[in-house]
Amino acid sequence: MSELKDRIVSDMTAAMKARDKDRVAALRMLKAAIMTEEVSGEKHELDDEQVLAVVAREIKKRRESAQVYTENGRQELAEKELAEVEVFTDYQPAQLSDAELDELVAQTVAEVVGDGEKTMKQMGPVMDAAKTKAGAQVEGGRLSAAVKKALGA
Repeated sequence: MSELKDRIVSDMTAAMKARDKDRVAALRMLKAAIMTEEVSGEKHELDDEQVLAVVAREIKKRRESAQVYTENGRQELAEKELAEVEVFTDYQPAQLSDAELDELVAQTVAEVVGDGEKTMKQMGPVMDAAKTKAGAQVEGGRLSAAVKKALGA
């Protein structure tokens, strides 16, 4: 079992003992998402990197749901989704600041494009290289916006 998955399970147990119903519910959903990923296709146990990908996906889902709820005047449901996001972010590595992200993207663009003209046609290769460098330290949407900005779009 991955260390991160172990930590999630032990945190869920601690939340149960503390009678923190909201945290328990959020961690149960996260554990269920991890278990679903493990049994989809060929059964396998996820490593820490794969668990981080599940956590990131769940955070993205919750943020999108919160946005939809807010747009439809359901603020209480949006707040519930955002509270779950706060629980899930405890399991992600520290996110890059805007300055660190801009620096990483600038270096990646320089490596991939070189001295050539920067166009949106290079978005794919630059994104791939930047994702590899950043790992789980930056969300895809933030990374994409930074790359577009660097490429002049």
